[in-house]
Amino acid sequence: MAAALLIDFGSTYTKLRAVDLDAAEVLGAGQGPSTVESDVTIGLEAGLADLEARLGGLPEFRYRLAASSAAGGLRMATVGLVKELTGEAARQAALGAGAKLVGTFAYELTGGDVAEIEALAPDILLLAGGTDGGNKEVILANGALLADAALDCPVIVAGNRNAAAEVERRLAEAGKTAIMAENVMPEFGELNIEPARAAIRQVFIDRIVHAKGIDKAAGSFDRVLMPTPAAVLEGARLLSQGTEGRDGLGPLLVIDVGGATTDVHSISSGASTRDDVVVQGLPEPLVKRTVEGDLGMRINAAATVEAAGVDRVAADAGLEPEKVTELVGRLVGEIERLPETPDEAALDRALARAAVRLAAARHAGTVKTVHTPTGPVQVQRGKDLTEVAAVIGTGGVLVHGADAGSVLEAACADAVDPLSLRPRAPRLLIDRDYLLFACGLLAEVEPQAAFDLARGGLDGDREEVAGERQSIA
Repeated sequence: MAAALLIDFGSTYTKLRAVDLDAAEVLGAGQGPSTVESDVTIGLEAGLADLEARLGGLPEFRYRLAASSAAGGLRMATVGLVKELTGEAARQAALGAGAKLVGTFAYELTGGDVAEIEALAPDILLLAGGTDGGNKEVILANGALLADAALDCPVIVAGNRNAAAEVERRLAEAGKTAIMAENVMPEFGELNIEPARAAIRQVFIDRIVHAKGIDKAAGSFDRVLMPTPAAVLEGARLLSQGTEGRDGLGPLLVIDVGGATTDVHSISSGASTRDDVVVQGLPEPLVKRTVEGDLGMRINAAATVEAAGVDRVAADAGLEPEKVTELVGRLVGEIERLPETPDEAALDRALARAAVRLAAARHAGTVKTVHTPTGPVQVQRGKDLTEVAAVIGTGGVLVHGADAGSVLEAACADAVDPLSLRPRAPRLLIDRDYLLFACGLLAEVEPQAAFDLARGGLDGDREEVAGERQSIA
């Protein structure tokens, strides 16, 4: 049997999946505490012991691949010229690479901006600005300020190519590590974020893994390939696009509701499905990730209720608003608390529905009527996701909670919000065994096995998957 070990060094737990590559099945799962702050080997060895106990012994692994979001994840700050243009392009590149954005800055940096960046202490800084042959002054000025700043992180320079070499030279003279990448916006309105994503990922592999202390356990795995959110995104891309001999599911949306944030990934061009619409704003990336930092099930439960409206959450849960406020206060104070009563279970479901609805609406585009001198025009901003084929839920409440289908339905188009371009009639699927990260890693070396594993791991899609999938704890 050819087997692979896929590892996720998470912020709380180190999660392991052992996979039979020939059968494209999960052999077993194990986990241990994430102990990156002390000694990463402790948590990994605990996870391996758990996996070994479940399997009755560990097989020989052809591959041992890992992703990580431990020790705060990949913390990044971005600097662009115009917030809505190169600033947004830099932001998309960072999020698509699996980063946790801790700060975004635009225009010429001030002394206060530099002090804030220093205080944020990012793992990587992405410096953009100007189209090729366009404005050079701002990125040169920002590069000089960053060169003199008390920063110890690599700087990826992905701006105006006519200024990039000078910025790199200035940073290097100051003892900073500068990495060149192609401009994230070489021409006005043209996105080119894949090279910057690749550069971020390479810096993560070469430097951040060591900085986080993960390489202390290098004897137990072959390599750390990417941040965990990037692995999930690659798993989603594989499911959407397929691979040789396997047809993908088509355009799709992946939603991960966590305790503090809700991540949304889309694999879709986002092009308008209507002939009477004018598209405005930056072109949307085919592979897009957004992170809603105020929508979560525990740490941000109160913020989720505030964003959704306490009356709406209460009505969805079948509770009085005062009861919702009381229970949410308890959750925020006990973030590891699981539902113990019917009221708590009802609130969890309503919180999840609110987080999914709001996160999907923020990720999707909108269309509205704009009145012009020549008459009304339908204007689209953002991605048109109305024809998305599948919505996949992964992690947390969507995997372990009851009525996950009802929760995922909140991501779909709603007559109450007719301007939102959310999916109209997608299949609703659950990544029941938390395999998307593992499939994203495995896609690097065994794409066909990774695709079959991902398809077989989707509850709600069983009629399309040959054979029975082995259940794991």
